[in-house]
Amino acid sequence: MSIRERLSGNEATAYAMRQINPDVVAAFPITPSTEIPQYFSTYVDNGLVDTEFVAVESEHSAMSACIGAESAGARAMTATSANGLEYMWEMVQIASSSRLPIVMALVDRAISGPLNIHSDHSDAMCVRDSGWVMLFSETNQEAYDNMLMAHRIAEHKDVTLPLMVCQDGFITSHSIESIELLEDSEVKKFVGTYNPEHYLLDRNNPIAIGPMDLQPYLFEHKMQQWEAMKNAKKVILDVSKEFEKLTGRKYELFEEYEMEDAEYVIVCMNSTAGTVKNVIDRLRKDGIKAGLIKIRVFRPFPGEEIAKALSNAKSIAVLDKVPLLNLTGGPLYEDITSSMYAQNIHVPIINYSYGVGGRDVTEMQIDTVFEDLQNLKDMSNPYRFLGLKSK
Repeated sequence: MSIRERLSGNEATAYAMRQINPDVVAAFPITPSTEIPQYFSTYVDNGLVDTEFVAVESEHSAMSACIGAESAGARAMTATSANGLEYMWEMVQIASSSRLPIVMALVDRAISGPLNIHSDHSDAMCVRDSGWVMLFSETNQEAYDNMLMAHRIAEHKDVTLPLMVCQDGFITSHSIESIELLEDSEVKKFVGTYNPEHYLLDRNNPIAIGPMDLQPYLFEHKMQQWEAMKNAKKVILDVSKEFEKLTGRKYELFEEYEMEDAEYVIVCMNSTAGTVKNVIDRLRKDGIKAGLIKIRVFRPFPGEEIAKALSNAKSIAVLDKVPLLNLTGGPLYEDITSSMYAQNIHVPIINYSYGVGGRDVTEMQIDTVFEDLQNLKDMSNPYRFLGLKSK
């Protein structure tokens, strides 16, 4: 039986963590993710969980503590944003290379400098190829649901990789929405207990964590990470199908919205998808065949599947919520164009940088994107900016 509640994205994430009841949570506060460990610490203080809560002195230490706990055979979680994730960067790489299924809530925020505490995807994009599974969440409901599925995915024997659940800072993290929660008993049964095959405290099977790994072995170990990431796609779909049977809520690698006959398509992630859907509903009434691909699983990137879904479009706009500082497009655009090329599918694709530093994204702005797609003739400048103030 589901429970109807009104929660912010941060509250929903912390609530999911309480229901999971991990062995260790280590965290250091940083806006806009601070509320997650703050809410969770009250659960610890009130005896609602038996988690060991470690209040560390930095984000680097938070991830280090999670690595230590997970290496010892414990289920570990954390939360962070922006500069905090950057401060973790060294240990983020070690967590994935050590094949430790840590789960992290990442509340996306612009990275300094200049200092900005509002939402874009700069932080997530900085670690996109660090070996973590990455799930993105349009709504508070999706943030909660993704968190419940996270351990099942990360801890699967064919994956054993860390996983981060991303949501937009303030836009969802601090906004209250009505969501459906599962009963604690249902979550406990669905998530299950953590029984790692290898861990440091298993005296009968001694192992080393983080050893020197030079020329004879490193390449092959990185290939094993690649295989695990490849395996994650099937595991994500399998876990999502099981979650659908439990809740009725369907999740796949990405969401196709009005894509059956779509000619003009936007590809984006997280909360912006809701704004795009509103515009599509209006355009459809006017006979314009607009559609949306909303990325849920960013790593592993479902390139082949997305290319197939986009193959019948007349034109495509990829929205990247980051600055386009490399002059050849944003991360999502590069993944989309690479995937299309690999599948020998050639459709005109333009790229927009938008929402940088938390700038509002309006329906009027999305309207202009669809107008551009309907009149796309000149591809000499595919790199564009949405919502930028005129000079």
